[in-house]
Amino acid sequence: MAWFFAESVTLPLHTITGENARHISRSLRMKAGEELTICDSDMIRHDCVIESIDSDSVCVKVTDSRPCENEPSAEVTLYQALSKGDKMEFIIQKAVELGAAHIVPVLTARCVSRPDEKSMSKKLERWNKIALAAAMQSRRGRIPDVRPLMTLEKASEEAGSTAVVCYELGGEPLGELTQVKGDKISLFIGSEGGFEKSEIERILQNGGSAATLGNRILRAETAPLAALSVIMYVTGNLGSANDIKKAPSGGDWKE
Repeated sequence: MAWFFAESVTLPLHTITGENARHISRSLRMKAGEELTICDSDMIRHDCVIESIDSDSVCVKVTDSRPCENEPSAEVTLYQALSKGDKMEFIIQKAVELGAAHIVPVLTARCVSRPDEKSMSKKLERWNKIALAAAMQSRRGRIPDVRPLMTLEKASEEAGSTAVVCYELGGEPLGELTQVKGDKISLFIGSEGGFEKSEIERILQNGGSAATLGNRILRAETAPLAALSVIMYVTGNLGSANDIKKAPSGGDWKE
């Protein structure tokens, strides 16, 4: 079912206009009688049936309204050091799919990408569009925001004791740290060159913790996805060990 966002929804009939209406009529080529869902700013999902449709507006009838249960209980802010090329776009898209609540691009000492203010403004606009599309595709209850660029110093101060930085030179296992930190985590991931020791020290001085993802060194675009997956799993937002039905070797799955 197609998934959209709106600030509010009028009951029982609601009119969709603007970009969403054009997407429904021109891109998806939906017709009267087809179903779609709209999630409002209060994270209430409204299941709807299209009543009428044209190129600029779509009238829908709301058939059911209930709280959206798709948002993870863990609120994770991803502080991602700027990566080269289009890697940031990939990271943002997948981070939204995995459940990140906020994404903050961070300028660190080893960042190769250093866009000027004008270029950064254009990137931020595009990144938020990518976040919106990913939220629609993954049926999120809200649209995660991509925030303006921050320095590492400001980001570490903002995160404080909620900060967990993935460090290639070691730290506590991320899964164990996640259990200690609780449901609000600020996840710091470096660029291609990683973090300088002084940057790690600054995060720790502000109350943060260093974490490890294992003995292998992950690429800049792999590390945030692996870390988010661990966090979501440990907090029960990506299934849990108790949910996994184990099969005997060579046999079929059984209860």
